[in-house]
Amino acid sequence: MSFLLRGSPRAGANFCTFLRTPLSRFYATNAKYTKYVPVSGSYPKGFNVGGIHCGVKKDGKSLDLALVTSELPCTAAAVFTKNVFKAAPVIVSRAMLDARNGQGVRGLIANSGCANAVTGKGGMEDAEAMGKTVDQLVGEKKAATIVMSTGVIGQRLPIQKILSGIPTAFEQLGQSHEAWLSVAKAICTTDTFPKFMSRSFTLPGSSTEYRIAGMAKGAGMIHPNMATLLGFMATDAPVSSESLQGILTHAVERSFNAISVDGDMSTNDTVAILANGAAGGEMITPNSNLENSLRALITEFAEDLSKLVVRDGEGATKFVTVRVQDAKSFEDAKQVASTIARSPLVKTALYGRDANWGRILCATGYSGVADVVPEKTNVSFIPTDASKELKLLVNGEPENVDEERASQILAMEDLEIRVSLGTGGGQEAVYYTCDFSHEYVTINGDYRT
Repeated sequence: MSFLLRGSPRAGANFCTFLRTPLSRFYATNAKYTKYVPVSGSYPKGFNVGGIHCGVKKDGKSLDLALVTSELPCTAAAVFTKNVFKAAPVIVSRAMLDARNGQGVRGLIANSGCANAVTGKGGMEDAEAMGKTVDQLVGEKKAATIVMSTGVIGQRLPIQKILSGIPTAFEQLGQSHEAWLSVAKAICTTDTFPKFMSRSFTLPGSSTEYRIAGMAKGAGMIHPNMATLLGFMATDAPVSSESLQGILTHAVERSFNAISVDGDMSTNDTVAILANGAAGGEMITPNSNLENSLRALITEFAEDLSKLVVRDGEGATKFVTVRVQDAKSFEDAKQVASTIARSPLVKTALYGRDANWGRILCATGYSGVADVVPEKTNVSFIPTDASKELKLLVNGEPENVDEERASQILAMEDLEIRVSLGTGGGQEAVYYTCDFSHEYVTINGDYRT
């Protein structure tokens, strides 16, 4: 993903998912997917949420409209796609946050099934109308709602269905686990399961219990700088707008901007966070110990949430961690990891269980990072069952690889590729990706047919 701070075709998903993908892909009931969907949670105070079917999706039942409101004004922060063709809701939301300086925000409205991207003046008016309808329901005269959309690019929203559905959704808002889960489901498109988490936490020196909940959607068109991805988090901790934007930026750089499924960047990518302070306690401000602690917590939370997106990559059979070590800088390590993670040759080799480490080394070499020491470079596969790593390249010299052992590691659902650049700089970055399978081609070849 590549996000800008605050401020086909497909975007964040697909307009008519059921036409392009077998029904079995959605909300699968087998253990592979259900183990990632929580059955209970701990949710932030003061937020009322819900998801309904309003008619954007054509099957007549799938949830396609998500609404989140706060009983108290929130501080808010967001990062957006860097795609030049930004969707209308991206432009509208960024303008609202800039105008409010990240303060006094009251909620979020999101639809799935249509991206409202590259839709001209009419698309802008539709996005503004979605936000204004929520603003009126929560008693705000000035724009105070984040707007998100996800689906096929270039098609206008069925805006009257959405505007009629918003009051219905508002009447049905709740604070239960089921209500939060319905929001996560309502932003899904080609996802096989709703990506959703919550946690309780305390901060150093405070006995106040805070809560955070978050959700994301995305299965294809996922690449750094957020692609085809929507993400949202809410907390009842009191956080200043300056701190919240800095925290989110740091967290996204190490989570949603550190994942890749297929290397495509969407027009709609947005990750946002709301903090309403309903739990009370000391205000979290810049350069404080509380800010440092919250930054670490939200970064870990965002990392775990973003991993679910990769696990649900279209056609994916493996979750792969690419860890690059001993770089001169974090930026260098991340650039190399990103290049490896998005290499089609690496990803197809992973699917084929082929220990072709030359492809990993090749991607490292063309990453654009100059500070690499070939004669000190190391490449290994790290199994997730705590067994011994399989060394492929040691100090620039190839190992006599046990192909049977390599195949066993590559057959695992989770594995790690570890590369050391040998610079002596000691910096590290991690990237999350998946393999390319036949199913990915089938899914995207049939996207609109």
